[in-house]
Amino acid sequence: MKIDNRMVKSAVGVALAALLLAGCTTSAKKDEAGAAAGGYGQPGAGAVTDDGGITGVDKGGLGSALLNVDTIFYFDFDKSELSADIRGRLDEIARKLRDRSGMVRLEGHADERGTREYNLALGERRARAIANYLAVQGLPSSQIESISYGEEKPAVTGNGESAWGKNRRVELIYID
Repeated sequence: MKIDNRMVKSAVGVALAALLLAGCTTSAKKDEAGAAAGGYGQPGAGAVTDDGGITGVDKGGLGSALLNVDTIFYFDFDKSELSADIRGRLDEIARKLRDRSGMVRLEGHADERGTREYNLALGERRARAIANYLAVQGLPSSQIESISYGEEKPAVTGNGESAWGKNRRVELIYID
């Protein structure tokens, strides 16, 4: 059988596509019983209080405080859809920022369940959902940047829904 350049190029293309797809797949998410025990051990991480609040967490810094709106947006497990509450707060933020020149940084996060790659992608989907919403509301996309930290920067330490729920978030940071 004679092999020509087209066959070689086609085979290489199929092999590269297969490698790319293999690199993008992740294993199934861990259930609550399978989640790793122990805390995150990161300095400066907050802790869940008895009433479900957070201690020791920076709420977005001085720039975000100027917005006078809660700039931490929480998500359901394995979701990136914007709730009515999130959309309402984003409407208010967009109104306040339309005529300002500052930057908005959206930091996407996930809880510890799932692979590192999956959680980075989930954090990115969450941040992009907010970025897209703000752009539709009139905030120039050139003023919006998003980054995902996945599970790497938890807001609180510990296992269980009270901790995980605080870590499934996007933090909007306004830089004047």
